[in-house]
Amino acid sequence: MTTTEQRLTPRAMGVPLDRLDGPAKVTGTARYAFEHPQTQPLYLHPVQATVAAGRITAIETGAAEAVPGVLAVLTHLNAPRLADTSDGELAILQSGGVAFRGQIIGGVVATSPETARHAASLVRTAYDEQPHDVVLRAGHEGLYAPDSVNGGYDTDQVQGDVEAALASADVTVDQTYTTPTLHNNPMEPHSTIAVWDDGQLTLYDSTQGVHMVRKSVAPLFGLDPEQVRVISPHVGGGFGSKGNAHAHVVLAAMAARQLPGRPVKLALTRQQMFFLAGYRTPTLQRVRLGADRDGRFSAISVEAISQTARIKEFTEQTAVAARMMYAAPNRRTTHRVTRLDVPVPSWMRAPGECPGMFAAEVAMDELAEACGLDPVELRVRNEPETDPETGHPFSSRNLVACLREGARRIGWERRDPTPGARRENGALVGLGVSASVYPVFRMPGSAARVRAEAGGRYTVSIGAADLGTGTWTALTQIAADALEVPVEHVDLRIGDTALPPATVAGGSSGITCWGSAIVHAARELRGQHGRSPAEGAEAVGETGDNPDTERYAMYAFGAQFAEVRVDADTGEVRAPRLVGVFAAGRIINPKTARSQLLGGMTMGLSMALYEQSHVDPSIGQVANHDFAEYHIATNADIGSLDVSWLDEDDPHVNAMGSKGIGEIGIVGTAAAVANAAYNATGVRIRDLPVTLDAFLS
Repeated sequence: MTTTEQRLTPRAMGVPLDRLDGPAKVTGTARYAFEHPQTQPLYLHPVQATVAAGRITAIETGAAEAVPGVLAVLTHLNAPRLADTSDGELAILQSGGVAFRGQIIGGVVATSPETARHAASLVRTAYDEQPHDVVLRAGHEGLYAPDSVNGGYDTDQVQGDVEAALASADVTVDQTYTTPTLHNNPMEPHSTIAVWDDGQLTLYDSTQGVHMVRKSVAPLFGLDPEQVRVISPHVGGGFGSKGNAHAHVVLAAMAARQLPGRPVKLALTRQQMFFLAGYRTPTLQRVRLGADRDGRFSAISVEAISQTARIKEFTEQTAVAARMMYAAPNRRTTHRVTRLDVPVPSWMRAPGECPGMFAAEVAMDELAEACGLDPVELRVRNEPETDPETGHPFSSRNLVACLREGARRIGWERRDPTPGARRENGALVGLGVSASVYPVFRMPGSAARVRAEAGGRYTVSIGAADLGTGTWTALTQIAADALEVPVEHVDLRIGDTALPPATVAGGSSGITCWGSAIVHAARELRGQHGRSPAEGAEAVGETGDNPDTERYAMYAFGAQFAEVRVDADTGEVRAPRLVGVFAAGRIINPKTARSQLLGGMTMGLSMALYEQSHVDPSIGQVANHDFAEYHIATNADIGSLDVSWLDEDDPHVNAMGSKGIGEIGIVGTAAAVANAAYNATGVRIRDLPVTLDAFLS
């Protein structure tokens, strides 16, 4: 059956239910990775490379081994040989090569974390240091076209004759935009407990996907997946950085294997996370737009450049959103990447769409000015009737309604189209807009088990993850509706590879993938055992195929508006008001959904005004690798956040009618802030973050 033939009637869905895991979290009984109790645990501290490129010629561990309480010091000279070294990030301690500063080159295991950390500082290493290159730049001689980009998208895509269309366009924009290196920095650091028992490996890991970790770790140690169990019931944030296993997980498993019978605990420090837990690659984007005098596009071209590590390729899909966002008969999008002596980049909230839409939406603002058009009206005029990339109809697309409602809520009529014209109490005041988009992903591989218990209760099991997003609560609501019982009658179990498989919590896909599996399992149970199944009756359901994904283009949309105030004397920049209006299908839980969208917009504001990882080219590392100098927006930086959504129920995406909301909140925020800053001052910001020096030059 198609999704439209299996609609789920909402009862619990749409109710602003309090988080079911909330009491455990606020009372401190919710166990995070590092907190699972163990008998006589040992503690592990990594030893990291202090050069950006080269080879270890000598490593002296005697002083560390002599420290009372130290049980083992691992280096490439004595570490276990891995069965699979195809993943360069995970194949640690297999040689003396150094691919980036901060790379794991050893580890110290001791009876206390303090002892392990002290002993690790006593390890002395000599290197054959080689010249390093850590700076992304246009025209880099190492730029190449990868086979594909993140998400499996084509590297390049061309439709029509872009150059001819640009040459004949009445109005053009041709500018380059940059976004810096950014680090995810979830509240809970990356942490792992590794325990070996009779050839079986158990990992208590802070991860966005227990089954993903098992799939990555098992082949490294020559194990069948069933020999690895990963447990992660509670996760203190991830923003993508915990979507893949990183090197510290392998180090913990290695150390525990060297010390059989003893659990080994490892929690990365905040500084270590800047080297070992992924980050958002910096980008350089040349955007060219061509339009007639009425602002209707004839051509769109986005050429994106990013970086990757020498040991592992990751290319962010920066230009992909431009393929479908606006109507244009001629379009070109390209991605080029260069290998540098840097850590491995990875997912960070809305990879691709977040930096890509910053460049595209600031360029839209520039085109609106060149055409003498209102920026909202320009976007409306270029609204496509069907997906420009595939030609498919959209399953639902309410961007124009989001733009209209957002304009109403922020008071867009007060915007003076003349930059720098509005002053209030010594500040230059401006308003800006940006559109937001994020695809609906439906990945195969999730399954759920529903079991009938006594008294009309049900246990629902799936190896999903809750990063603090409200997944625990939303999945329970979906299960309650599918089973036609009160929420209180559903006991949800997640975060364990002993449960049925689940895809990673990434790409805003969790509810679509996991919720669909739960619905199918509930219907399978009812189909086999009737509406009142006996205690012990159970059924398993999988995500399954949705034929509509081949017939429709599926995206969530939104519009973001910002008010920016720039001090006329000092250049200090503030964004006291943000408005976000979204069209993201049926909202499962309005309370947790609002939190997700608020968080995304806050993170977008932080990206716009504060966040930047400064790379010191002389030593080849991020210099501001701590919270003292890597600035993140705090409560004092946030003014009014107005979040709302349209009443949208998309019958094509899944049985719930929902779309993902975890990432669309960050997409577009930075562009709205930069565009508002231009309206306030007349200074065009094309490089993030927006800082006061830009207005004083």
